[in-house]
Formats: sequence, structure tokens, C-alpha cells
Amino acid sequence: MNIDAIQLYVIKMPLKSPFHTHLGTVTEREGIIVEVRDSDGIFGYGEGVAFSTPWYTEETVKTSLHILTDILIPLLKANPIEHPKEASALFQTVRRNNMAKAGLEMALWDLYAKRNLTSLASIIGGTRVKIASGVVVAADSIVHALRQIETFLSEGYQRFKIKINPSQDYSVLAEIRRHYPDLPLMADANSAYTLKDIDRLKALDDFNLLMIEQPLDVDDIVEHSILQKELATPVCLDESIVSFEDARKAIELGSCKVINIKPGRVAGLFEAKKIHDYCYERGIQVWCGGMIEYGVSKAHNIALASLPGFTLPGDISASNRFWDEDIITPEITVDNGYVTVPSQDGLGFSLNEKRMKDVLLTKKAFRF
Repeated sequence: MNIDAIQLYVIKMPLKSPFHTHLGTVTEREGIIVEVRDSDGIFGYGEGVAFSTPWYTEETVKTSLHILTDILIPLLKANPIEHPKEASALFQTVRRNNMAKAGLEMALWDLYAKRNLTSLASIIGGTRVKIASGVVVAADSIVHALRQIETFLSEGYQRFKIKINPSQDYSVLAEIRRHYPDLPLMADANSAYTLKDIDRLKALDDFNLLMIEQPLDVDDIVEHSILQKELATPVCLDESIVSFEDARKAIELGSCKVINIKPGRVAGLFEAKKIHDYCYERGIQVWCGGMIEYGVSKAHNIALASLPGFTLPGDISASNRFWDEDIITPEITVDNGYVTVPSQDGLGFSLNEKRMKDVLLTKKAFRF
């Protein structure tokens, strides 16, 4: 991989509608697009999915930009690699900062696939030609939630995730079930509960949920193992799993029956695939979560979700779920509940150069 240059683009776009959780409301999205160019003029793209403020993880766009600019890119320049998986080992000398690592690592994967004239999905072992698409319902009221569900059903989505917290859980789910008794439904708590709420969480077994995602602390796997023993509903871990070792320990403890794998959260595709492979061998269900991201990150998620263990619909919605116009072309679409896995070289999508210019805040260039 004879890298010639790297460019970082910081962009910002407003969401089509506000995204509500108990942690806050997102109305616009800032992010980092990573472009890696080799000496033959081939480009690979990745996306840093940290938010502007540290409400989801400790990382932010500004901290990711610092880590990429001052540490990871110089580290890569000083240590040339032959294969993207080597980047994962190289970046282990830097603690955490997984979203910065992932943005660069995934750009290297895209470049590598293009150099080998194959799709990214194929080069990481993907077997699916299309993947089932789910969607997040993040509304500020039950009326708006039901309206969103109706719209998403008409668009073919196959699984619906509802944001819950102790002030909005049983009543909200009961109302949804009253209207849609057979809806493939899961609940995402974003760590809103403690073990003191165990009876409240057990009551949610009434709703035949596919899973309840991250009900307890963001870095916990021990108390989740206690909770899972008390619930009929499968527990899914998200924020707690930031590495392969986290996944291995959680599974050994019996902390969950499902894991949400987000490449950005676990430092890239290599680590994400390791987690997938371990879960696949042990019968633990996995699915690919979303980060209100742009099309570059979603394209990587599509490739990841083509692996055989991704049996549950992920948060891989159409480009028009969040954006009036995405930064990729063609835009991602959902057809009868499925997203097609591209067969073209690399990600299978190109940057929409005009849109990138419209939403660009700043850029940095690095020569190798």
C-alpha cells in the first residue's frame, strides 16, 4: 500500500428531522471524511463517526481530528503497511480513540479492496448479496413515534428500534403494541437504568421484544450478566463492547445474547470482524448499529453486515432517512426492506463532490 497522501474533510449537515433520545436531541451532524490516496491515484474513503460533543463516547470531532492529525497519520507515515489489518495492530500503541482509528483504518480497507479489484464485502468474507434493513424511531412523543413507524413501514423497513428511559418505557411500548401487535420491535435504553430498575425491566418482557439494548451502564458487563438471568428478553450490548476482548468477556459472563457491532466504536473493520467471527462460532446473534452517519460509514456498514453472522436487521437505513442529500453517489436505498450489497470495487459508492463542497467546514492535507 504505497500511500501518497491523506486528506481529512470536516463536514456538517442538518438532519431532516430532530433525533430524540433521553441523552439529548441531535439536529445537525458534524463528522470527518478520511481520504487516502496511493501512488497510482487510487482513493479509499473512511468516516470518523464521533459527535461534536461527548454524549455517546468520550470522543468528539475535535479530539478525533487531533488524534488523526498529530498521532495516527504520522504513525502510519513512519510505519508503512502492506495490508489494512496491520493498521489495527499499529494503532494499538494508542489507547482508545477508536472512532479516529476506525475512520483511517476503514479508508485503508476501501483502498485495499480497490487495488485488488474486488468489493470490500468480498474481501472481508461477506456472503450476502442483500441485507435486511432496520430503522430507529427517535421521536419526542408517542404520536410522532407512531407516525414515524407508519412511514417506515410503508418504506419496507424490517425492524424498529424504540428509544426508552424510565419515564417513557412501558406505556410507550404498550401503545405501539396496541397499534402494531406483530411489529419486529426492540428497545434501546442507552444506559438509562440500573439494577434497582430490574422489576421495571422485567415488565418489558410483556412486549415480545427482539432485544433490549444497553439498559445498564455504558462500560458494564458484570451487572448485565445479573440482569440477563432475570429477563426473558435478550439483552444486547452496545456501548460496553469497544474491543474483541470486551465481547469475549461479556459472552463468557453470560452478559448478553446479542451484540451490536459498530465498526466506529470498535476501531474499525478488522476488530469488528473478529467480534463477528467469535460470536458466529458461539451462536451469539449480532447486528450492525448506526451512528446517524453519512453514506461513507453506511457503505462500510453494508460491507460488514454482508458477513454470515449478521442475521438481524441492522440500523442501515436509506440515505434519505437523515439527509436531504447524502455525500455519496448513488445514494443508499431500501428496496422491499433490503439494501443491496455493492459488487463494484471497494465500497461501491463514490463521493458526491458537489455536495461535499456545499457542506465542507475545513480540510487538512498530508503528503507521504
